[in-house]
Amino acid sequence: MEAMCIREIVEATGGDLLSGSLETELIDVVTDSRIVGEKHFFVPLKGERFDGHHFIPHAFDNGAVGCVTEQDATVDGKGKCIIKVADTLTALQDIARYYRDKFSIPFIGITGSVGKTTTKDMIALVLEQKYNVLKTAGNFNNEIGLPLTVFRLSKNHDMGVVEMGMSGFGEISRLVSVAKPQTAIITNIGLSHIEKLGSKNNILKAKMEIFETFHPRNLAILNGDDPLLYALKDDLPFRTLYFGIHNEDCGLKAQNILSLGEEGSQFDVETGGVRYTVKIPVMGEHNIYNALAAIAVGLEYKVDIEEMTGAMLSLKPGKMRLDIFESNGIKIINDCYNASPASMKAAIEILAQFSTGHRTLAILGDMLEMGDWALEAHKKVGSDVAHHNIHYLITVGRNGENIALGAVEAGMAQEKVLHFDTNEAVIHFLEEFGRPEDVLLIKGSRGMKMEEIVAHLSIRKA
Repeated sequence: MEAMCIREIVEATGGDLLSGSLETELIDVVTDSRIVGEKHFFVPLKGERFDGHHFIPHAFDNGAVGCVTEQDATVDGKGKCIIKVADTLTALQDIARYYRDKFSIPFIGITGSVGKTTTKDMIALVLEQKYNVLKTAGNFNNEIGLPLTVFRLSKNHDMGVVEMGMSGFGEISRLVSVAKPQTAIITNIGLSHIEKLGSKNNILKAKMEIFETFHPRNLAILNGDDPLLYALKDDLPFRTLYFGIHNEDCGLKAQNILSLGEEGSQFDVETGGVRYTVKIPVMGEHNIYNALAAIAVGLEYKVDIEEMTGAMLSLKPGKMRLDIFESNGIKIINDCYNASPASMKAAIEILAQFSTGHRTLAILGDMLEMGDWALEAHKKVGSDVAHHNIHYLITVGRNGENIALGAVEAGMAQEKVLHFDTNEAVIHFLEEFGRPEDVLLIKGSRGMKMEEIVAHLSIRKA
Protein backbone atom coordinates (compact mmCIF):
# COMPACT_ATOMS: atom_id res chain seq x y z
CA MET A 1 0.00 0.00 0.00
CA GLU A 2 1.13 3.54 -0.73
CA ALA A 3 1.13 5.85 2.28
CA MET A 4 -2.02 7.79 3.11
CA CYS A 5 -2.98 10.21 5.88
CA ILE A 6 -5.88 10.26 8.30
CA ARG A 7 -7.38 13.23 6.46
CA GLU A 8 -7.97 10.89 3.50
CA ILE A 9 -9.62 8.26 5.70
CA VAL A 10 -11.99 10.90 7.06
CA GLU A 11 -12.74 12.08 3.52
CA ALA A 12 -13.30 8.54 2.24
CA THR A 13 -15.63 7.47 5.06
CA GLY A 14 -17.38 10.75 5.82
CA GLY A 15 -16.65 9.98 9.47
CA ASP A 16 -16.01 12.26 12.44
CA LEU A 17 -12.49 12.50 13.84
CA LEU A 18 -12.84 11.98 17.61
CA SER A 19 -9.14 12.22 18.41
CA GLY A 20 -5.72 12.48 16.80
CA SER A 21 -4.26 14.49 13.94
CA LEU A 22 -5.54 14.63 10.36
CA GLU A 23 -1.93 14.63 9.14
CA THR A 24 -0.98 11.31 10.76
CA GLU A 25 0.45 8.90 8.17
CA LEU A 26 -0.58 5.26 7.70
CA ILE A 27 0.94 2.59 5.49
CA ASP A 28 -1.66 -0.18 5.59
CA VAL A 29 -5.30 -0.90 6.45
CA VAL A 30 -6.00 -4.15 8.32
CA THR A 31 -8.96 -5.92 9.91
CA ASP A 32 -7.05 -8.43 12.05
CA SER A 33 -5.54 -6.98 15.22
CA ARG A 34 -3.10 -9.91 15.37
CA ILE A 35 -1.22 -8.70 12.29
CA VAL A 36 -1.28 -5.00 13.09
CA GLY A 37 2.11 -3.30 12.89
CA GLU A 38 3.57 0.18 13.09
CA LYS A 39 1.65 2.83 11.15
CA HIS A 40 -1.23 0.46 10.38
CA PHE A 41 -4.86 1.58 10.50
CA PHE A 42 -7.31 -0.84 12.11
CA VAL A 43 -10.88 -1.47 10.92
CA PRO A 44 -12.78 -3.50 13.55
CA LEU A 45 -15.46 -5.67 11.95
CA LYS A 46 -18.41 -7.31 13.64
CA GLY A 47 -19.28 -10.96 13.01
CA GLU A 48 -21.69 -13.51 14.40
CA ARG A 49 -19.22 -14.62 17.08
CA PHE A 50 -17.00 -11.61 17.65
CA ASP A 51 -16.86 -7.82 17.65
CA GLY A 52 -13.60 -6.34 16.44
CA HIS A 53 -14.15 -3.29 18.63
CA HIS A 54 -12.98 -5.42 21.56
CA PHE A 55 -9.54 -5.68 19.94
CA ILE A 56 -8.92 -1.97 19.40
CA PRO A 57 -6.68 -1.67 22.50
CA HIS A 58 -4.64 -4.63 21.26
CA ALA A 59 -4.30 -3.03 17.82
CA PHE A 60 -3.11 0.20 19.42
CA ASP A 61 -0.60 -1.67 21.55
CA ASN A 62 0.77 -3.31 18.40
CA GLY A 63 1.40 0.03 16.70
CA ALA A 64 -1.84 1.01 14.94
CA VAL A 65 -2.03 4.77 14.44
CA GLY A 66 -5.80 4.76 14.54
CA CYS A 67 -9.09 3.04 13.84
CA VAL A 68 -12.68 3.54 12.80
CA THR A 69 -15.39 2.78 15.32
CA GLU A 70 -19.16 2.59 15.52
CA GLN A 71 -19.01 3.48 19.22
CA ASP A 72 -18.95 6.93 20.77
CA ALA A 73 -16.23 6.15 23.31
CA THR A 74 -14.18 3.10 22.38
CA VAL A 75 -11.05 3.41 24.50
CA ASP A 76 -8.67 6.06 25.70
CA GLY A 77 -7.10 7.06 22.40
CA LYS A 78 -3.73 7.97 23.92
CA GLY A 79 -3.07 10.24 20.96
CA LYS A 80 -4.39 7.70 18.45
CA CYS A 81 -6.66 8.69 15.57
CA ILE A 82 -10.21 7.50 16.17
CA ILE A 83 -12.86 8.09 13.51
CA LYS A 84 -16.56 7.57 14.24
CA VAL A 85 -18.51 5.92 11.38
CA ALA A 86 -21.98 4.43 11.05
CA ASP A 87 -20.75 1.01 9.89
CA THR A 88 -17.19 -0.29 9.91
CA LEU A 89 -17.65 -2.73 6.99
CA THR A 90 -18.99 0.10 4.85
CA ALA A 91 -16.04 2.20 5.99
CA LEU A 92 -13.62 -0.53 4.90
CA GLN A 93 -15.17 -0.52 1.45
CA ASP A 94 -15.25 3.28 1.30
CA ILE A 95 -11.53 3.47 2.10
CA ALA A 96 -10.75 0.81 -0.52
CA ARG A 97 -12.85 2.68 -3.10
CA TYR A 98 -10.99 5.91 -2.35
CA TYR A 99 -7.63 4.13 -2.56
CA ARG A 100 -8.52 2.35 -5.83
CA ASP A 101 -9.33 5.74 -7.39
CA LYS A 102 -5.73 6.81 -6.86
CA PHE A 103 -4.71 4.37 -9.63
CA SER A 104 -5.66 4.55 -13.30
CA ILE A 105 -4.62 0.97 -14.07
CA PRO A 106 -7.18 -1.45 -15.55
CA PHE A 107 -8.83 -4.10 -13.41
CA ILE A 108 -10.17 -7.43 -14.65
CA GLY A 109 -13.13 -8.81 -12.66
CA ILE A 110 -14.12 -12.48 -12.64
CA THR A 111 -17.37 -13.99 -11.45
CA GLY A 112 -19.44 -17.10 -12.18
CA SER A 113 -20.96 -20.04 -10.39
CA VAL A 114 -17.83 -22.22 -10.68
CA GLY A 115 -14.29 -21.77 -11.94
CA LYS A 116 -13.63 -18.25 -10.63
CA THR A 117 -10.44 -18.97 -8.71
CA THR A 118 -8.79 -21.14 -11.36
CA THR A 119 -9.73 -18.64 -14.07
CA LYS A 120 -8.29 -15.84 -11.94
CA ASP A 121 -5.04 -17.75 -11.49
CA MET A 122 -4.80 -18.51 -15.21
CA ILE A 123 -5.47 -14.88 -16.16
CA ALA A 124 -2.81 -13.67 -13.76
CA LEU A 125 -0.27 -16.13 -15.18
CA VAL A 126 -1.03 -14.91 -18.70
CA LEU A 127 -0.86 -11.20 -17.89
CA GLU A 128 2.31 -11.58 -15.81
CA GLN A 129 4.17 -12.31 -19.06
CA LYS A 130 3.91 -8.60 -19.84
CA TYR A 131 2.68 -6.76 -16.74
CA ASN A 132 3.14 -6.47 -12.98
CA VAL A 133 -0.18 -7.88 -11.79
CA LEU A 134 -2.03 -7.58 -8.50
CA LYS A 135 -4.37 -10.53 -8.01
CA THR A 136 -6.83 -11.74 -5.41
CA ALA A 137 -5.00 -13.84 -2.85
CA GLY A 138 -6.61 -17.27 -2.42
CA ASN A 139 -10.36 -16.73 -2.53
CA PHE A 140 -10.50 -13.21 -1.02
CA ASN A 141 -13.49 -12.55 -3.22
CA ASN A 142 -16.07 -11.07 -0.84
CA GLU A 143 -16.93 -7.72 0.72
CA ILE A 144 -13.99 -7.97 3.11
CA GLY A 145 -11.45 -9.82 1.00
CA LEU A 146 -11.69 -7.62 -2.09
CA PRO A 147 -10.99 -4.35 -0.22
CA LEU A 148 -8.01 -6.00 1.48
CA THR A 149 -6.76 -7.00 -1.99
CA VAL A 150 -7.12 -3.42 -3.21
CA PHE A 151 -5.01 -2.17 -0.30
CA ARG A 152 -2.11 -4.23 -1.71
CA LEU A 153 -2.02 -1.98 -4.79
CA SER A 154 1.19 -0.05 -5.29
CA LYS A 155 2.60 2.30 -7.90
CA ASN A 156 4.51 -0.67 -9.33
CA HIS A 157 1.36 -2.51 -10.47
CA ASP A 158 0.19 -2.31 -14.07
CA MET A 159 -3.19 -3.98 -13.59
CA GLY A 160 -5.35 -5.90 -11.16
CA VAL A 161 -7.16 -9.24 -11.43
CA VAL A 162 -9.90 -9.73 -8.86
CA GLU A 163 -12.38 -12.49 -8.16
CA MET A 164 -15.92 -11.52 -7.19
CA GLY A 165 -18.16 -13.94 -5.31
CA MET A 166 -21.70 -13.48 -4.11
CA SER A 167 -24.62 -15.23 -2.47
CA GLY A 168 -27.32 -12.62 -3.10
CA PHE A 169 -28.29 -9.44 -4.92
CA GLY A 170 -26.20 -6.33 -4.37
CA GLU A 171 -22.99 -8.04 -3.30
CA ILE A 172 -21.17 -7.92 -6.64
CA SER A 173 -22.49 -4.38 -7.09
CA ARG A 174 -20.65 -3.30 -3.95
CA LEU A 175 -17.48 -5.08 -5.06
CA VAL A 176 -17.66 -3.47 -8.50
CA SER A 177 -18.05 -0.02 -6.96
CA VAL A 178 -14.65 -0.61 -5.32
CA ALA A 179 -12.72 -2.37 -8.11
CA LYS A 180 -14.29 -0.69 -11.17
CA PRO A 181 -13.25 -3.38 -13.68
CA GLN A 182 -12.73 -2.49 -17.33
CA THR A 183 -12.86 -6.14 -18.41
CA ALA A 184 -15.17 -8.71 -16.84
CA ILE A 185 -15.53 -12.46 -17.19
CA ILE A 186 -18.55 -14.57 -16.30
CA THR A 187 -17.46 -18.21 -16.32
CA ASN A 188 -20.96 -19.76 -16.21
CA ILE A 189 -24.36 -19.64 -14.53
CA GLY A 190 -25.01 -22.64 -12.28
CA LEU A 191 -27.03 -23.49 -9.20
CA SER A 192 -24.66 -22.20 -6.52
CA HIS A 193 -26.62 -20.09 -3.99
CA ILE A 194 -29.93 -20.89 -5.65
CA GLU A 195 -31.48 -21.36 -2.19
CA LYS A 196 -31.17 -17.62 -1.62
CA LEU A 197 -31.75 -16.37 -5.16
CA GLY A 198 -34.52 -18.75 -6.20
CA SER A 199 -33.76 -19.28 -9.90
CA LYS A 200 -30.94 -19.40 -12.42
CA ASN A 201 -32.29 -16.23 -14.01
CA ASN A 202 -31.89 -14.47 -10.68
CA ILE A 203 -28.36 -15.85 -10.39
CA LEU A 204 -27.65 -14.41 -13.85
CA LYS A 205 -29.11 -11.07 -12.79
CA ALA A 206 -26.91 -10.99 -9.69
CA LYS A 207 -23.79 -11.91 -11.67
CA MET A 208 -24.50 -9.18 -14.23
CA GLU A 209 -23.95 -6.58 -11.56
CA ILE A 210 -20.31 -6.94 -12.59
CA PHE A 211 -21.10 -4.70 -15.59
CA GLU A 212 -22.57 -1.81 -13.58
CA THR A 213 -19.59 0.52 -14.12
CA PHE A 214 -19.06 -0.48 -17.76
CA HIS A 215 -18.72 1.92 -20.67
CA PRO A 216 -19.25 0.94 -24.34
CA ARG A 217 -15.47 0.46 -24.80
CA ASN A 218 -15.24 -2.05 -21.96
CA LEU A 219 -15.16 -5.80 -22.69
CA ALA A 220 -17.31 -8.64 -21.38
CA ILE A 221 -15.83 -12.12 -21.87
CA LEU A 222 -18.59 -14.72 -21.61
CA ASN A 223 -19.04 -18.49 -21.84
CA GLY A 224 -20.78 -19.04 -25.17
CA ASP A 225 -21.75 -22.61 -24.25
CA ASP A 226 -23.85 -21.34 -21.33
CA PRO A 227 -27.40 -20.83 -22.66
CA LEU A 228 -28.25 -17.96 -20.31
CA LEU A 229 -25.07 -16.06 -21.13
CA TYR A 230 -25.31 -16.68 -24.85
CA ALA A 231 -28.88 -15.36 -24.83
CA LEU A 232 -27.42 -11.93 -23.95
CA LYS A 233 -25.49 -11.82 -27.22
CA ASP A 234 -27.32 -8.95 -28.90
CA ASP A 235 -28.47 -7.08 -25.79
CA LEU A 236 -25.29 -5.83 -24.11
CA PRO A 237 -24.29 -2.17 -24.73
CA PHE A 238 -20.55 -2.81 -24.67
CA ARG A 239 -18.01 -5.04 -26.39
CA THR A 240 -18.45 -8.79 -25.93
CA LEU A 241 -16.33 -11.83 -26.72
CA TYR A 242 -17.72 -15.34 -26.35
CA PHE A 243 -15.50 -18.36 -25.72
CA GLY A 244 -16.55 -22.00 -25.85
CA ILE A 245 -16.14 -25.54 -27.06
CA HIS A 246 -19.44 -26.55 -28.62
CA ASN A 247 -20.96 -23.30 -29.91
CA GLU A 248 -19.70 -22.59 -33.42
CA ASP A 249 -20.57 -18.91 -33.02
CA CYS A 250 -17.94 -18.31 -30.32
CA GLY A 251 -15.19 -15.85 -31.16
CA LEU A 252 -12.64 -18.00 -29.35
CA LYS A 253 -13.22 -21.73 -29.64
CA ALA A 254 -11.29 -24.79 -28.43
CA GLN A 255 -10.83 -27.39 -31.16
CA ASN A 256 -9.12 -30.77 -31.49
CA ILE A 257 -9.33 -31.40 -27.75
CA LEU A 258 -7.11 -34.18 -26.50
CA SER A 259 -7.02 -35.58 -22.96
CA LEU A 260 -3.48 -36.13 -21.67
CA GLY A 261 -4.62 -38.01 -18.59
CA GLU A 262 -3.05 -36.73 -15.39
CA GLU A 263 -0.86 -34.43 -17.46
CA GLY A 264 -3.91 -32.33 -18.36
CA SER A 265 -5.42 -31.43 -21.71
CA GLN A 266 -4.41 -30.14 -25.11
CA PHE A 267 -6.47 -28.13 -27.58
CA ASP A 268 -6.16 -25.73 -30.50
CA VAL A 269 -7.36 -22.15 -30.74
CA GLU A 270 -7.39 -19.89 -33.76
CA THR A 271 -6.83 -16.15 -33.58
CA GLY A 272 -5.77 -13.69 -36.25
CA GLY A 273 -5.96 -16.47 -38.83
CA VAL A 274 -3.28 -18.52 -37.06
CA ARG A 275 -3.90 -21.77 -35.18
CA TYR A 276 -2.07 -22.38 -31.89
CA THR A 277 -1.82 -25.50 -29.73
CA VAL A 278 -2.41 -24.98 -26.02
CA LYS A 279 -1.53 -27.41 -23.22
CA ILE A 280 -2.78 -27.02 -19.66
CA PRO A 281 -1.51 -29.18 -16.77
CA VAL A 282 -4.94 -29.69 -15.19
CA MET A 283 -7.59 -32.24 -16.07
CA GLY A 284 -11.18 -31.67 -17.14
CA GLU A 285 -13.18 -29.92 -19.82
CA HIS A 286 -14.14 -27.22 -17.33
CA ASN A 287 -10.49 -26.17 -17.13
CA ILE A 288 -10.41 -25.74 -20.90
CA TYR A 289 -13.16 -23.14 -20.48
CA ASN A 290 -11.08 -21.42 -17.80
CA ALA A 291 -8.04 -21.40 -20.10
CA LEU A 292 -10.07 -19.94 -22.97
CA ALA A 293 -11.19 -17.07 -20.73
CA ALA A 294 -7.57 -16.41 -19.78
CA ILE A 295 -6.47 -16.44 -23.42
CA ALA A 296 -9.26 -13.99 -24.26
CA VAL A 297 -7.99 -11.59 -21.59
CA GLY A 298 -4.42 -11.98 -22.82
CA LEU A 299 -5.47 -11.13 -26.38
CA GLU A 300 -7.31 -8.04 -25.12
CA TYR A 301 -4.16 -6.81 -23.39
CA LYS A 302 -1.79 -7.70 -26.25
CA VAL A 303 0.09 -10.57 -24.60
CA ASP A 304 1.86 -12.81 -27.09
CA ILE A 305 -0.16 -16.01 -27.35
CA GLU A 306 2.89 -18.26 -27.36
CA GLU A 307 3.99 -16.62 -24.12
CA MET A 308 0.50 -17.23 -22.73
CA THR A 309 0.55 -20.92 -23.54
CA GLY A 310 3.98 -21.30 -21.99
CA ALA A 311 2.83 -19.53 -18.84
CA MET A 312 -0.20 -21.77 -18.34
CA LEU A 313 2.03 -24.84 -18.17
CA SER A 314 3.12 -23.65 -14.71
CA LEU A 315 -0.43 -23.61 -13.29
CA LYS A 316 -0.75 -25.47 -9.98
CA PRO A 317 -4.08 -26.70 -8.54
CA GLY A 318 -5.41 -24.59 -5.71
CA LYS A 319 -5.76 -26.00 -2.21
CA MET A 320 -8.42 -28.76 -2.21
CA ARG A 321 -9.23 -28.06 -5.88
CA LEU A 322 -8.77 -31.21 -7.98
CA ASP A 323 -5.45 -31.81 -6.27
CA ILE A 324 -4.35 -35.30 -7.36
CA PHE A 325 -1.76 -37.16 -5.30
CA GLU A 326 -0.88 -40.65 -4.06
CA SER A 327 -0.80 -41.86 -0.48
CA ASN A 328 -0.18 -45.45 0.62
CA GLY A 329 -0.63 -46.62 -2.96
CA ILE A 330 -4.06 -44.98 -3.28
CA LYS A 331 -4.58 -42.15 -5.73
CA ILE A 332 -6.64 -39.36 -4.16
CA ILE A 333 -8.47 -36.60 -6.03
CA ASN A 334 -8.94 -33.96 -3.34
CA ASP A 335 -11.71 -31.61 -4.50
CA CYS A 336 -13.11 -30.73 -1.09
CA TYR A 337 -13.02 -26.97 -1.46
CA ASN A 338 -16.70 -26.74 -2.38
CA ALA A 339 -19.41 -28.42 -4.42
CA SER A 340 -22.18 -27.56 -6.84
CA PRO A 341 -23.94 -29.66 -9.49
CA ALA A 342 -21.59 -28.40 -12.21
CA SER A 343 -18.39 -28.96 -10.24
CA MET A 344 -19.60 -32.41 -9.10
CA LYS A 345 -20.18 -33.42 -12.70
CA ALA A 346 -16.75 -32.14 -13.75
CA ALA A 347 -15.03 -34.05 -10.94
CA ILE A 348 -16.91 -37.27 -11.71
CA GLU A 349 -15.85 -37.00 -15.36
CA ILE A 350 -12.23 -36.76 -14.24
CA LEU A 351 -12.59 -39.76 -11.92
CA ALA A 352 -14.04 -41.77 -14.81
CA GLN A 353 -10.81 -41.27 -16.76
CA PHE A 354 -9.05 -43.53 -14.23
CA SER A 355 -11.45 -46.46 -14.62
CA THR A 356 -9.12 -48.64 -16.68
CA GLY A 357 -7.03 -50.81 -14.39
CA HIS A 358 -8.27 -49.20 -11.17
CA ARG A 359 -11.23 -49.32 -8.83
CA THR A 360 -12.81 -45.88 -8.84
CA LEU A 361 -14.60 -44.67 -5.71
CA ALA A 362 -16.66 -41.48 -5.63
CA ILE A 363 -16.90 -40.29 -2.02
CA LEU A 364 -19.45 -37.50 -2.18
CA GLY A 365 -21.14 -35.30 0.40
CA ASP A 366 -23.97 -32.79 0.50
CA MET A 367 -24.10 -29.75 -1.76
CA LEU A 368 -25.35 -26.97 0.49
CA GLU A 369 -27.55 -23.95 -0.33
CA MET A 370 -29.60 -25.84 -2.92
CA GLY A 371 -32.98 -24.98 -1.38
CA ASP A 372 -35.93 -26.50 -3.23
CA TRP A 373 -33.52 -27.83 -5.86
CA ALA A 374 -31.73 -30.08 -3.36
CA LEU A 375 -33.50 -33.37 -4.10
CA GLU A 376 -33.31 -33.03 -7.88
CA ALA A 377 -29.71 -31.74 -7.83
CA HIS A 378 -28.38 -34.51 -5.60
CA LYS A 379 -30.17 -37.27 -7.49
CA LYS A 380 -28.66 -35.89 -10.71
CA VAL A 381 -25.18 -36.23 -9.21
CA GLY A 382 -25.92 -39.87 -8.40
CA SER A 383 -27.13 -40.38 -11.95
CA ASP A 384 -23.86 -38.91 -13.27
CA VAL A 385 -21.89 -41.39 -11.14
CA ALA A 386 -23.88 -44.30 -12.56
CA HIS A 387 -23.64 -43.15 -16.15
CA HIS A 388 -19.86 -42.73 -15.92
CA ASN A 389 -19.47 -46.34 -14.71
CA ILE A 390 -17.78 -45.43 -11.44
CA HIS A 391 -17.15 -48.66 -9.54
CA TYR A 392 -18.33 -47.59 -6.08
CA LEU A 393 -20.30 -44.66 -4.71
CA ILE A 394 -19.88 -43.74 -1.06
CA THR A 395 -22.05 -40.88 0.22
CA VAL A 396 -22.20 -38.94 3.45
CA GLY A 397 -24.69 -36.45 4.85
CA ARG A 398 -28.42 -35.92 4.74
CA ASN A 399 -28.58 -35.19 1.01
CA GLY A 400 -25.88 -37.75 0.35
CA GLU A 401 -28.72 -40.26 0.63
CA ASN A 402 -30.32 -38.62 -2.40
CA ILE A 403 -27.06 -38.94 -4.35
CA ALA A 404 -27.16 -42.66 -3.54
CA LEU A 405 -30.83 -42.85 -4.53
CA GLY A 406 -30.14 -41.15 -7.85
CA ALA A 407 -27.35 -43.60 -8.64
CA VAL A 408 -29.50 -46.66 -7.93
CA GLU A 409 -32.41 -45.26 -9.92
CA ALA A 410 -29.99 -44.71 -12.83
CA GLY A 411 -29.01 -48.38 -12.78
CA MET A 412 -26.02 -48.60 -10.45
CA ALA A 413 -26.01 -51.86 -8.50
CA GLN A 414 -27.27 -51.43 -4.96
CA GLU A 415 -24.29 -53.29 -3.49
CA LYS A 416 -21.94 -50.74 -5.12
CA VAL A 417 -23.67 -47.83 -3.35
CA LEU A 418 -23.03 -47.17 0.34
CA HIS A 419 -24.20 -44.35 2.58
CA PHE A 420 -22.80 -43.12 5.90
CA ASP A 421 -23.93 -40.44 8.30
CA THR A 422 -20.51 -39.00 9.15
CA ASN A 423 -17.02 -38.55 7.77
CA GLU A 424 -15.71 -40.65 10.64
CA ALA A 425 -17.88 -43.57 9.53
CA VAL A 426 -16.54 -43.24 6.00
CA ILE A 427 -12.99 -43.27 7.35
CA HIS A 428 -13.62 -46.47 9.32
CA PHE A 429 -15.13 -48.13 6.26
CA LEU A 430 -12.20 -47.17 4.04
CA GLU A 431 -9.74 -48.59 6.57
CA GLU A 432 -10.90 -52.08 5.59
CA PHE A 433 -12.30 -51.52 2.12
CA GLY A 434 -9.60 -49.38 0.49
CA ARG A 435 -6.71 -51.04 -1.28
CA PRO A 436 -3.67 -50.01 -3.33
CA GLU A 437 -4.37 -48.91 -6.90
CA ASP A 438 -7.77 -47.48 -5.93
CA VAL A 439 -8.62 -43.98 -7.18
CA LEU A 440 -10.75 -41.94 -4.79
CA LEU A 441 -12.60 -38.72 -5.53
CA ILE A 442 -13.51 -36.86 -2.35
CA LYS A 443 -15.87 -33.92 -2.77
CA GLY A 444 -18.58 -32.00 -0.92
CA SER A 445 -19.51 -28.50 0.16
CA ARG A 446 -17.22 -26.71 2.60
CA GLY A 447 -19.64 -27.26 5.46
CA MET A 448 -19.21 -31.03 5.07
CA LYS A 449 -15.50 -30.79 6.02
CA MET A 450 -14.61 -33.72 3.81
CA GLU A 451 -10.95 -32.79 4.00
CA GLU A 452 -11.11 -34.80 7.23
CA ILE A 453 -11.29 -37.93 5.06
CA VAL A 454 -8.39 -36.72 2.90
CA ALA A 455 -6.29 -35.98 5.97
CA HIS A 456 -6.82 -39.47 7.38
CA LEU A 457 -6.03 -41.17 4.09
CA SER A 458 -2.88 -39.08 3.76
CA ILE A 459 -1.43 -40.37 7.02
CA ARG A 460 -2.87 -43.90 7.05
CA LYS A 461 -0.22 -46.58 7.15
CA ALA A 462 -0.06 -48.98 4.25
